[in-house]
Amino acid sequence: METSRTPERPDLRSLSLAELEELMASLGERAYRARQIYRWLHRRYATSVEEMTDLPKGLRERLAETTTIEVLRLDHEARSVDGTIKFRWETRDGRYIESVYMPEAKRKTLCVSSQVGCAMGCGFCATGTMGLARHLSVGEIVAQVHQVNRYLIEQGLGEGPRPLTNLVFMGMGEPLHNFESVKSALDILLSEDGPNFSQRQITVSTAGLVPMIERFGRETPVKLAVSLNATTDEVRDRIMPVNRRWKIAELLEACRRFPMKQGRRIVFEYVLFDGLNDTDEDLERLARLVRQVPAKVNLIQYNRNEGLPYEPSSEQRVREFAEGLLQRGVQAMVRKNRGRDILAACGQLAAQGGPGRRPARGVQTGRLLRVLG
Repeated sequence: METSRTPERPDLRSLSLAELEELMASLGERAYRARQIYRWLHRRYATSVEEMTDLPKGLRERLAETTTIEVLRLDHEARSVDGTIKFRWETRDGRYIESVYMPEAKRKTLCVSSQVGCAMGCGFCATGTMGLARHLSVGEIVAQVHQVNRYLIEQGLGEGPRPLTNLVFMGMGEPLHNFESVKSALDILLSEDGPNFSQRQITVSTAGLVPMIERFGRETPVKLAVSLNATTDEVRDRIMPVNRRWKIAELLEACRRFPMKQGRRIVFEYVLFDGLNDTDEDLERLARLVRQVPAKVNLIQYNRNEGLPYEPSSEQRVREFAEGLLQRGVQAMVRKNRGRDILAACGQLAAQGGPGRRPARGVQTGRLLRVLG
């Protein structure tokens, strides 16, 4: 498997402010130039040094010769009847990833990808059928956010300087598997000189990489969502291979150790499948499990994927499940599925559809445990 693609020249979008200051020092420039460049990249969403008009021409020429700026090419755009927009991006090395814009009232959310494909191999998820090609770089992660912000402004769909209000790392890939790049991207997205998102406006999801959960909580301030999706190890083993390595009890223990600083709570995501995990017994077990952790539950009706052998619970059963959890003292809500008609809903991203499709190829899901070390 490839790690994140490393360009021959440093990618300015991937550099922290401190790293940009080091770069300026190496070029004989004053430190304040780094902040100018950082703001152009992460507040004005510049895609070339030529746009940075308050930099001296000589510095712009040297940067153009010695550095690059990570830019994703918009390969395909699909619009749902509910206003959702799915973007398929092509990376510099010809890989394809997807991110999804979901507008609702005053909330404008972007679902961000962290890998090309995914190594988790969850049996109900379209991304899981792709295998893992490589991690995304810091620049490729933040480029999704910056380019959608710029797109919304240019299309008149949002007002500048930052139309997006919320980010969820629930797109293609397992964010905690690409921890270092995701962490660095979060630092940029939270920075005052950059987009300046609030820590409460960003949620990162995991399929359950137990060793990384506590570290994620210590080293980042954002919210965590955990994809639980079953109440017994037998069922979770079947649908989520990661459970064969770390059982539900180990996952919950890691969640109990998660630092709950600044009022954070864990969100347990629970996808409901007809007859598989939506029984009355599942309801009782789920209530007992999640009461062990300060948490709430997001219930998600399964979104069908062609070729995968699962069916969604009925809407009535989803409502009954939510009401049953509330009666048992568990905060629960039904998450609205967006963009089903364009294969943009939860579990449907696979960089597919439309012209120019090139599926990612990489690590097969059967090699999951070796990939995770």
